Amino acid sequence: MTYWALNAIFLGVAAAVAVTALVSRRAPRWLAVLIALGILLVITAVFDNVLVGLGFVGYDRALISGVFLGNAPIEDFAYTVAAAILLPSLWTLLARRQRGA
Repeated sequence: MTYWALNAIFLGVAAAVAVTALVSRRAPRWLAVLIALGILLVITAVFDNVLVGLGFVGYDRALISGVFLGNAPIEDFAYTVAAAILLPSLWTLLARRQRGA
């Protein structure tokens, strides 16, 4: 399984929860999500480059796309995107549901 195939699972779950939040009119504030995503991507870029550069993390070259941002493969950023979408969507769905109960 390639890293993109694994990422597709995480991104698919995040997208499904976000769509559920949108359909149920319980969506998070997307501007806040985008700002947080931007900050998280910068932090991810810095720390992933340090971790890969120091040799703490390695990747099988046959399983990555070969596109890098510094030392870090681009696939690493999918988890940050998934988390930035999934967590606020879940938070909004669960928090409002509990208040209404």
